Amino acid sequence: MGRLSDAPQGAFPPREATLARLGDEVWDLLVIGGGISGAGVAQQAAQAGWRVLLAEQRDFAWGASSRSSKLVHGGLRYLKQGDLKTTLHAVRERERLLREAPALVRLQSFLWADCARRPTGRWLMQAGLMVYDRMARQHSHHRADLAATQWLAPGLAPPGLRGSLVFHDASTDDARLVLRVLQEARQQGAVTLNDLGVRGVHGQGGGFSVQLHDALTGREHTVRARCVVNTTGAWGDRLRGAGRTLLRPLRGSHLIVPFWRLPVAQAISFMHPADGRPVFFYPWEGATLIGTTDLDHGDDLDQEARISAAEARYLLDAVNGQFPDARLTAADVLSCFSGVRPVIADGHAQASRATREHLVRDEGGFITLAGGKLTTFRLMAQDALALAARHVGRAWTASDAPVFQPASRLNPALSPAVQARLQARYGNGAGALCAGATAAQLERIAGTPTLWIELRVAARHEAVHHLDDLLLRRTRLGLLLPRGGEALLDQVQALCAPALGWSPARWDQERQRYRALIARHYQLPDMGQIGLQPLSVKRG
Repeated sequence: MGRLSDAPQGAFPPREATLARLGDEVWDLLVIGGGISGAGVAQQAAQAGWRVLLAEQRDFAWGASSRSSKLVHGGLRYLKQGDLKTTLHAVRERERLLREAPALVRLQSFLWADCARRPTGRWLMQAGLMVYDRMARQHSHHRADLAATQWLAPGLAPPGLRGSLVFHDASTDDARLVLRVLQEARQQGAVTLNDLGVRGVHGQGGGFSVQLHDALTGREHTVRARCVVNTTGAWGDRLRGAGRTLLRPLRGSHLIVPFWRLPVAQAISFMHPADGRPVFFYPWEGATLIGTTDLDHGDDLDQEARISAAEARYLLDAVNGQFPDARLTAADVLSCFSGVRPVIADGHAQASRATREHLVRDEGGFITLAGGKLTTFRLMAQDALALAARHVGRAWTASDAPVFQPASRLNPALSPAVQARLQARYGNGAGALCAGATAAQLERIAGTPTLWIELRVAARHEAVHHLDDLLLRRTRLGLLLPRGGEALLDQVQALCAPALGWSPARWDQERQRYRALIARHYQLPDMGQIGLQPLSVKRG
């Protein structure tokens, strides 16, 4: 596949050589699933010295971990629901991630509009923020009067606006966060493979024999493991087989619009007037991201989730209710994406009030980790490994050691922005992965903050097997450019096809597959007239 035999620090090692060693040893732990939960389990176990294999049936972060709201946050709404534990853990982990990966996880300012006659009044919100700050051991919120609010967010004009509360959380590129955690896991000895699906798990002499299917070659591999951790997210019940249903798949959908159509300097957070659910929009990767919905997802999990016309209308209405002069319509949407969250089935009728706590279930050494939040992946992993330890036969003590090693230093002649971006994506491998980059490769791709070097690194060193791996997860160009970056594909081919080892025929095949994927799952559905007119807002 065009991989270098002497992979530089931070790179995925050669796939064929890695596959050849799978059956040669008994693994302490087989992690099934390559999202943030699986990456966290692999990293924490490898850091403790366990022999770890992680297998992902599609691509790393293919599921909810690349389709989240991109926020690393404590969850103010969980405070409102009385879930202090979830909020406390998330706030503390947010602060840890800001310290350990400051270029990848960034402070994000939020503005909550204070409007007269709203169910969640200023005093209740302010009380919640005081608790939030106390959990983080800092004071970071303040009230802005009407004039200050209009200066901070020009054009913000919901009915009854009288001021705002300003506070902070954090944001990230969720797919790159997964890849960074996997990089740390590999550097600590874990083996991580994508396009390697599980065909069967069989108990065998106090451990497991697991059949794995290589989607790229069609070959089968059998591995032995003392313990298996199921981190397949919304697919978790399927892998468990018989037994009580643990999960409630919920779909969250988002829109991305060009920044010039909704130029916000910070996140705008508010309750949707239709149902009181929290909605937000904020600047992300040079565009503006709008989210999110929260609906039971009854569609086939093997098919990528897609936004409905009603969800798109719901989100457009939310924006136009806050910024009536923006008059956003479906024609303004660059792209959309939907993910399916593996929320615990707690019997709550209202989807948005279902618990965001995580669950760990040990079924004879087959351990399922599900639920939880992107922010708390480290704590979730530690809970799973505490149960796994007795099956593995190793002592386990939860560690407070950093997840991320310090990022490598780069050429000081590079601009601070370029250095920060490369360090965010590649951590302590940034220097090795980007060695020899030309001035042209360090330029931005027009209309995005993405550097050309990111495509080169991904093609050469990041286990890319399909075009959507490259453009939707290693980079986010498929979300940030019109029609998934169609106008850029010839340049991408010239740069990446040789490194990937793809012939012109293979490239054409991948291009057609990618076009169909973008059209069906990352562009708005036919909304008819409902999506073509801006919302008419009733003024208070």
